[in-house]
Amino acid sequence: MRGEQRAAPPPSPTTPLLIRGARQIVTMRGALRARRGAEMSQIGVLNAAAMLVENGRISQLGLASRVESLHAARKAQEIDASGCIVLPGLVDCHTHMLFPGPRLSDYVQRIAGSTYEEIAQAGGGILSTMRAVRSSTVNSLQAALDRSARLMLRHGTMLAEVKSGYGMSLAAELKMLRAVSRSKTPLRLVATCLGAHALPPECEGNHERFMSEVCRSLLPEAARLRLAEFADIYCDRGAFSVQHAAPYLEAAAQQGFGLRVHASQFANIGAVELAVRMGAVSADHLEAIEPKQVELLARSDTIATLLPASVLHLGLSRYAPARALIDGGAAVALATDFNPGSSPTPSLPLVMSLACAQMRMTPAEALTAVTVNAAAALRRTATAGVLEAGRAADFTIFAAHDYREIPYYLGGDLLKAAYRGGREIYRQGESR
Repeated sequence: MRGEQRAAPPPSPTTPLLIRGARQIVTMRGALRARRGAEMSQIGVLNAAAMLVENGRISQLGLASRVESLHAARKAQEIDASGCIVLPGLVDCHTHMLFPGPRLSDYVQRIAGSTYEEIAQAGGGILSTMRAVRSSTVNSLQAALDRSARLMLRHGTMLAEVKSGYGMSLAAELKMLRAVSRSKTPLRLVATCLGAHALPPECEGNHERFMSEVCRSLLPEAARLRLAEFADIYCDRGAFSVQHAAPYLEAAAQQGFGLRVHASQFANIGAVELAVRMGAVSADHLEAIEPKQVELLARSDTIATLLPASVLHLGLSRYAPARALIDGGAAVALATDFNPGSSPTPSLPLVMSLACAQMRMTPAEALTAVTVNAAAALRRTATAGVLEAGRAADFTIFAAHDYREIPYYLGGDLLKAAYRGGREIYRQGESR
């Protein structure tokens, strides 16, 4: 591996840091909520700027001549960002990054022409990962999660959602969520209980039995143990219907979970309407939605989280209608959907490239979608996605002259360094 993820940082340093020389500092300053419409292009680019960090927080951010005048008196350590850009740490608000290993057999079958549904019916897909999770220990799952986190950090992600969902039983789902709680990665993680991902073999053909067990046992226990903040369900053709999803979401809300919905990836079966009606924080995927659902999302507080890497990897051609969503006034976020079957990528910059090239989002809109809007989808706008005085110094340095280069260089490897609370947690070119 050509870069190093450091261990979780100790308390914030006392030595001030001066980040100087950057071509651009992109602040994302503005309302601490999901941005909509034209707001998504207002990203707060500062030229000839500098940033001063004290006690792990940003104390000064602005014109370089003003900020650097404080340097001598405060004896700050200089961080040379010459020729680079400084951004907030990126936020990945939809991942299945906790999985024991890749699904290479599925990959080969897909290349040969098998569909997602055909692979699942043959015993591959989600059920193959279920078997691996059930035979894993909490410690081995934690190690797998930390490996995924290392990959994500290499591309600038510093806050990420982690879903369960591959266990499909009370014991296995709690095992996954415990692994998240024990993670040693310096990434900040937000756990989601994906209690209804697919139907396990022991409940084959009996959705009602499975859903009853999940609502009666898994959701209350995950809530009691405080192992997850959100609950999610896969509501789509071949998964769970709206009739199954509604009582699940109601039970999750009663347990105090924020709600998320996998909606309309393959078919438009009413999942968006359900998500909006239930007040879900986000509806994710949305490749199969129509103008009616675009308008509904635009009028709602539910964030449209788009996952273009899964479309690419599955060899499909229908991407979510990002342009219509943004122009209509919806709040749009982007995420990797990092998982072993349909989206094995840890790279938000690659997702930004796809959003621009395939969904006609602008680079500024794509950057908003992986910072402040993604943070809003995790209810973290107070602590992530924005650079401004008084906030924790969680930032990245990319080897680029302009923020537009991040999506422009398809598959580029531009991250130079990442800092959490003013401490360097990643540096390009160092080996483990």
